[in-house]
Amino acid sequence: MRNERLFFFIGFGIVLGTSVLAVLAPYLAPYDPTAINVNAIFQPPSSLHWLGTDALGRDVFSRLLYGARVSLWVGFLAVGISIFIGLGLGLVAGYFGGLVDELIMRFVDIMLCFPSFFLILAVVAFLEPNLTNIMIVIGLTSWMGVARLIRAETMSLKNREFILAARLNGASVLRILLVHVLPNGIAPVLVSATLGVASAILVESGLSFLGIGVQPPIPSWGNMLMEGKDVLEIAPWLSIFPGLMILITVLGYNLLGESLRDMLDPRRHR
Repeated sequence: MRNERLFFFIGFGIVLGTSVLAVLAPYLAPYDPTAINVNAIFQPPSSLHWLGTDALGRDVFSRLLYGARVSLWVGFLAVGISIFIGLGLGLVAGYFGGLVDELIMRFVDIMLCFPSFFLILAVVAFLEPNLTNIMIVIGLTSWMGVARLIRAETMSLKNREFILAARLNGASVLRILLVHVLPNGIAPVLVSATLGVASAILVESGLSFLGIGVQPPIPSWGNMLMEGKDVLEIAPWLSIFPGLMILITVLGYNLLGESLRDMLDPRRHR
């Protein structure tokens, strides 16, 4: 239990820290992240530019801060879309069962047959590569796990005494699902959402690295990595710092999600 709490606080600290940096980016960034300075091209880390500059003389530290806003925004919005879809389908499938459950779960199985990243690549290739499209596509292709989780929780809850009492009192199906089932089955979904943010950040970074994600001059950690890959020998800081930010942020969300999973598992507290 001590390790769980330790990992929880480490993960929570990283998540809180990156979120604060993203929110306060306009106040913490010493330079305009898109401002070109031809007199400061490829400057190494110094007192003027803490993390150096890139091929256009732009301050890497400032771009990292604004890139955090992009990555976290994509993560939160994409997970929000996936949870909304997954909760709706999972609640309906678990509560009604029968043919409704079969149809929804077979659709889930079909969606799971496609490798998620390649499905996202295929969809994004036909759309304009911008931030909104990326969030929507990631959300629309990552709801299946949430649907399965909430379906299982709903099936275990729908025959409990408090659900039967709500039915006898004339509660509507919508009220039963939203007031009685959802609050009692939301814990595993919260864990999945936390881990989903980390996954969405990785997907967005991968898409931006491939050049079909967030487009320059808008900074994101993925396109910063792409810009630095060709100049590793002369400007390694262009790849090192965005890579570290992706690593630390994803690690934080994974630690938080895994520790929450262990802390909310009743079998570990017997």
